[in-house]
Amino acid sequence: MTMVDHLPPATAAGSLVPALSLRKVGKAYGSAQAPQWAVQDFTLDIADGEFISIIGPSGCGKSTLFNIIGGFFARYDGDVVVHGQSDATARRAIGSVFQEESTFAWRTALENVLFPLEAAGVPKLERLERAREMLALVGLEGFENHYPAAMSGGMKQRVSIARTLAVRPKILLMDEPFAALDEQTRILLGDKVLQIQQALKQTTLLITHNLTEAVQLSDRVVIMTYRPGRIKRIVDIDLPRPRSSEIITSERFGKLVGSIWADLREEANRGMK
Repeated sequence: MTMVDHLPPATAAGSLVPALSLRKVGKAYGSAQAPQWAVQDFTLDIADGEFISIIGPSGCGKSTLFNIIGGFFARYDGDVVVHGQSDATARRAIGSVFQEESTFAWRTALENVLFPLEAAGVPKLERLERAREMLALVGLEGFENHYPAAMSGGMKQRVSIARTLAVRPKILLMDEPFAALDEQTRILLGDKVLQIQQALKQTTLLITHNLTEAVQLSDRVVIMTYRPGRIKRIVDIDLPRPRSSEIITSERFGKLVGSIWADLREEANRGMK
């Protein structure tokens, strides 16, 4: 099955420039004489407003791919093209949310969200308005003056998302942002992420190892092979939108999770060997 079979119709037909294009992206560690490929020949187009999840077994290169797309590696193979541009300036359209706790303990929720706006020189009244707007969007209105120590893990991650959204990225890149949360909080926070994505019509790329999360949130799920990480299969998530976590009890949801797990289990077994 060719890659073009899985692209959104407009993108496959070439009538729209994808929001994000990965062209034969790869990254090897070790020496030139004995390279150890983490990711290899990874090619994917993501349309404006699409929600894509990338899932794969441990060690398949998901985090390496995140770092390449986010611009955190200076050297890699292939091209990362943002809205038709491949220079460093184009990467400014990408906002990143990380797995690790990243709020500043000495700053309130509002001050955390204000931080990148201060660094960018946004005028005071505008940055205050924008920061409050983003906190309300992630459901933290009324918690502006709370410090991270007084917040739950899910609340702190929502502050991190609000801080990233405050700079108005056209593409949101997330690396297992809910991995440290319990399953109930993860599912409910997924609802909030969907509400935000639909409100902003934002292109979103989620790196995850959680099958339920991937199917709950995505338009398409990209399954990676074990090292070197390549695309094994792309699954269209044909569940209705707008969508909430109530969908996880549906028969179709279970079938999609089972189908993805069959591929993922095969690749995970390769890693175990």
